[in-house]
Amino acid sequence: MIHRYQFDDLNIVLDTCSGSVHVVDAIAYEIIGLFEEKSREEIIGEMRARFGEDPAEIAECYDQVAALRDRGKLFAPDTYEAMAGDLKARSSGVVKALCLHVAHTCNLNCAYCFASQGKYHGDRALMSFGVGKQALDFLVAHSGTRRNLEVDFFGGEPLMNFQVVKDLVAYARTIEKEKGKRFRFTLTTNGMLIDDDVIDFANRECHNVVLSLDGRREVHDRFRVDYKGRGSWDTIVPKFQKLVAARGGKNYYMRGTFTHYNPDFLEDIKTMLDLGFTELSMEPVVCAPDDPGALTEEDLPVVLRQYEELARLMRRRKEEGRPFIFYHYMIDLTGGPCIYKRISGCGSGTEYMAVTPWGDLYPCHQFVGEERFRLGDVWQGVTNAGVQREFADCNVYARPECRECWARLYCSGGCAANAYHAAGSVRGVYRYGCELFKKRMECAIALQAAEMVGKE
Repeated sequence: MIHRYQFDDLNIVLDTCSGSVHVVDAIAYEIIGLFEEKSREEIIGEMRARFGEDPAEIAECYDQVAALRDRGKLFAPDTYEAMAGDLKARSSGVVKALCLHVAHTCNLNCAYCFASQGKYHGDRALMSFGVGKQALDFLVAHSGTRRNLEVDFFGGEPLMNFQVVKDLVAYARTIEKEKGKRFRFTLTTNGMLIDDDVIDFANRECHNVVLSLDGRREVHDRFRVDYKGRGSWDTIVPKFQKLVAARGGKNYYMRGTFTHYNPDFLEDIKTMLDLGFTELSMEPVVCAPDDPGALTEEDLPVVLRQYEELARLMRRRKEEGRPFIFYHYMIDLTGGPCIYKRISGCGSGTEYMAVTPWGDLYPCHQFVGEERFRLGDVWQGVTNAGVQREFADCNVYARPECRECWARLYCSGGCAANAYHAAGSVRGVYRYGCELFKKRMECAIALQAAEMVGKE
């Protein structure tokens, strides 16, 4: 399968199953589009009529396309379906990452919060050190031969339980050498409680920090308010700037959410850039379809254009020596990810799990509080084998809608939680999200292609 598209001055051809990306001239672009439908003679005749070129040159171009096909760089067959289940079975029982919900409570009252203001449809609670310690021990015990283990301090707002966060990191450091492991910690915070102690801790212990900012003041303060309805922008922006400066401007993400009220989210990215932030992410809102903030079909073309304009802005700024990172455009066309990740996705419910303040295990943070998806707990381990099997069997080939999609080996079937909430099954498809993802991939590949062409 191939996917052809044009982005500004580039004619781009992606070969889905080999991963090859080709930037071609107009004639080659059209030849590739007709290659599987018409004969060599028919294509040469049609190209001569359309472009007026010498038939010999067109024939040479056709033969070059045929050579790429013969080398497996175009029209490569899909040989991965048979190994999809086997690859995941090999890693069965190995956990590499936990999302520790150290606080099921929050000091903000964001209207679009998928976690119900940190309560996850349940009671407010803080994780005790004992539960967190057991979670870390569970991770070590079930990590097999993996050395690097990932732990995200999450909420609610994890800084409302900061002492336990610090104590858990201290405990993890004491067992690393003995257990032959290396913990990498991430802190996700709304910023309200950041102070010098938090900054020092994050810079010393956290591999990454995720900071919640929706961009423009009026956009951010529409939803991200405290319990008195006051916006948080003025409070958190100086704190974020201080933290990022102390980190040397690296190893953080400024994570925003865009909704029906700001489908023109590129303006929010520009605001973040103006504030001095250069490692950015903007995520589409996750909420019920009838929520006032939910993205609509009318918003879709606006959002797709924003992704295109974002790619153009990134290209211009890089040429000017002012580059910035956009999380969803980070793509490695030469070295990965491996085919296992391309087929099986994020590993929720198998390699990755979320832990509640009470020690319950769920496939990921977006399933927390939904009892049907409770896997077990950090003392007994996974006891709900049926649900884990459901996630283990969840790969790109388990979704019939994905089989003819050119982006399937980039999205791996998409987010199981989004699929469940949109279609009622973790093997379903969140179609709106598919459209956004495909556009992001086109833009990310176009940026790489432009750089490739620029180096020639």
